[in-house]
Amino acid sequence: MNATLATLLAAVASAAVTVAAEAAPQPSPSAQGSAIVVQDQASLRAVPRDGAQQQASLWQGEVLEVRGERLDYLQVWDHKRERGGFIRASDVRRVALTEAEGPALLAVMRFVQETPGAEALGIGLTAAYLQAAPAKALAGVEGAQAFDALGTFADRLARRASVAVPGKASGATLSAHLDVANGYGMRFATYEVEGRMQVCYEGEAFRRLLAMPVADAEQRARAALALTRPECINPDLPAHERAKVTTWQADVLERVDVTNLPGYLRNRVQMRRASVWGASAFQQARKNAADPAVAAAAAAAAARALTELSGVSKAELPDEDQAAYNDAAMRVSAVRWALVPAAAPVLASGTRPTLLTEPGAPGETCVLLVDAQHGAQAPLLRRCTYGVVWAASASTNREGTAVALAVQPMEGWRELWVLRKTEGGWLADVLPPAATTPETGVAEWAGWVPGGQQMLVAREARGQGRYRKSFEVVRLDGLTTERVTGDVTALPLFQRWQDPAWKRQTLSLR
Repeated sequence: MNATLATLLAAVASAAVTVAAEAAPQPSPSAQGSAIVVQDQASLRAVPRDGAQQQASLWQGEVLEVRGERLDYLQVWDHKRERGGFIRASDVRRVALTEAEGPALLAVMRFVQETPGAEALGIGLTAAYLQAAPAKALAGVEGAQAFDALGTFADRLARRASVAVPGKASGATLSAHLDVANGYGMRFATYEVEGRMQVCYEGEAFRRLLAMPVADAEQRARAALALTRPECINPDLPAHERAKVTTWQADVLERVDVTNLPGYLRNRVQMRRASVWGASAFQQARKNAADPAVAAAAAAAAARALTELSGVSKAELPDEDQAAYNDAAMRVSAVRWALVPAAAPVLASGTRPTLLTEPGAPGETCVLLVDAQHGAQAPLLRRCTYGVVWAASASTNREGTAVALAVQPMEGWRELWVLRKTEGGWLADVLPPAATTPETGVAEWAGWVPGGQQMLVAREARGQGRYRKSFEVVRLDGLTTERVTGDVTALPLFQRWQDPAWKRQTLSLR
């Protein structure tokens, strides 16, 4: 039981022999089996008395070697701390680690799998089962159940640790549980995101589960969802490495057959697919949106994202999945312009402006505002960005004094550029989805109000743990919001002047 799960998993993967006895240290001649701690902060004492000196504080899931019994205590040896002592028999569960013990361990493991807060204990029980069960069982349905449970325990523990409050008692308990899991060979990655720590399970158990032919559709779905969590992508990855991760995530999700899944689980897989394909569309477009081949690849990815999102059944969407649905919709909405090919720019007569794009510095795209008198060599305005410029989104108001343009600087975050004419010349302003640190969101032009003074904007964003969707009447002079509401029917100007193409294509009205 002192072997790490990594060693046990390697033995299972080979499927050539049973779990090797040499994978764990040989017990002493006086050993009487093992015991798994089932209570947090269980006391390891010097003698079998409640008032005796405490040698160590033990946590659920830790394994001890049993060497004897005295009163209602077990005499044990803790290999992790290399010390012995006594622990109350009620604080542990004795296990024999024999083939006959396997079914009982599997039953307890299944029960604990649905018990929040018992993740460390579940990992210990699963490790015991993996060591007790024969290789034939581990290669079959029971083995798939074990890997499913093991991954579920580790992923749920990581989720709990990510939302724990530092310094609180719960935080100390989670830290101890993570230490127990690490002792079994479970690996976790930690990232700093907006001043907090994001803990993610590395996913070895889920990878092995996906490789097992006997794994059923629900197990595969849970594994794929855990392996493709968007918050668990290293935020410091360079763009080309992030694109590789996205491609791998898409491949993982393709292994799940959603046909016979329960409605809520099928929804989750399709929402995740929509998010991943939306990210793929952005990554394709940022290579060079002006290249027809690249544009076609981006359009194909965006179309797949939209198809997956359209397949989500709102009637089978539980309350806890509403946030995921909104996030998936925003990620797809951010790349929907990839489906619309950019028309070749045509200079109008007079002073009515139009937009051109050209390469800037390496990785940059420059937007040029030109008219009949001001060509690309001396444009009315020139502004460059490292984001994706969706040229097909450009819209000029009737008066020719303002141009709206969708620009996407990062995955799932699309801004609205407003180029407007002032007494001093043309200016470019950026209207973000929300005044928060970029997470997920879309700001999109929804129509022009005649008179050249106002425009209609739809904004949707999640930031700092809050979600908001709004429909606004924005004044072009300074981009100040004159009226805002969460219900589009409450704005008469919106009802009268919203652009028909926007209404037909937007996901904000879902």
